[in-house]
Amino acid sequence: MEGPLHSLDQWDDDVKSRYSPEKSESEFRNYGDTVPPVVREFYRQNHIYQTREFVLAQKDKWLKKDRVRMSIMEAMHQLNQLVDDSDPDTDLSQIEHNLQTAEAIRRDGYPRWMILTGFIHDLGKILWYWGEPQWSVVGDTFPVGCAYSDKIVFHQFFQDNPDSKTPEYQTELGVYSRHCGLDQVDMSWGHDEYLYHVVKDYLPPEALYMIRYHSCYPIHREGAYAHLLNAKDREMFEWVKKFNPYDLYSKGHAKPDAEKLWPFYEDLVDEFFPKQLAW
Repeated sequence: MEGPLHSLDQWDDDVKSRYSPEKSESEFRNYGDTVPPVVREFYRQNHIYQTREFVLAQKDKWLKKDRVRMSIMEAMHQLNQLVDDSDPDTDLSQIEHNLQTAEAIRRDGYPRWMILTGFIHDLGKILWYWGEPQWSVVGDTFPVGCAYSDKIVFHQFFQDNPDSKTPEYQTELGVYSRHCGLDQVDMSWGHDEYLYHVVKDYLPPEALYMIRYHSCYPIHREGAYAHLLNAKDREMFEWVKKFNPYDLYSKGHAKPDAEKLWPFYEDLVDEFFPKQLAW
């Protein structure tokens, strides 16, 4: 099924507009007529098709990591092909957005692993390049297998998700136990979860939380699902919150000079990663 968005950047721009610090509290959850139809359609598809059965099937499909072996930089160049020149909201490539995020973190003096996290955090979007529909690549993520929080945008579309008819999945805890920890929870499938599994052996826990949960706005921005979090989650989500503004708001900064910056990031990637990773 063809995705409803014109480009992956369009999703990023919508998230940025939803969580702008310039908005008043009453504006944060305004999803009325002003929402672009393509964004509304994205939510509809995402919320209907992201069943627990689908998530488990995607994990079985992708987490074998037997598609290809390639370097981080090779993946970055593949991802860069996803830019849609017709998108009126941004003329930045995926590489340039990643560099903006990383450079903003670098300017503020954070450690090298966090700069690297900013540089690679969206690499999981390569799933779209490999044929996955947009509703299974981008979007706010959320737990499946338990009741849907009303903090999830357009949560009304879940009424057409088959899991909404499964009583076991519609209690507060669902198939989980209280404070079991998010590592035991199946999240809706997307680029966050995929990239986490690709890089999980090479980065510190703080970086892995940023990668795995940076799209989980119902938890890190809205405070939902606290009953599933354990002490480690609560500690690590402070780092996710530190990371989020760099992802959202660095896009307004000056266009980075990718050619000039490239040697620094090649060295940074080589510091943490082997020459090739399994994807």
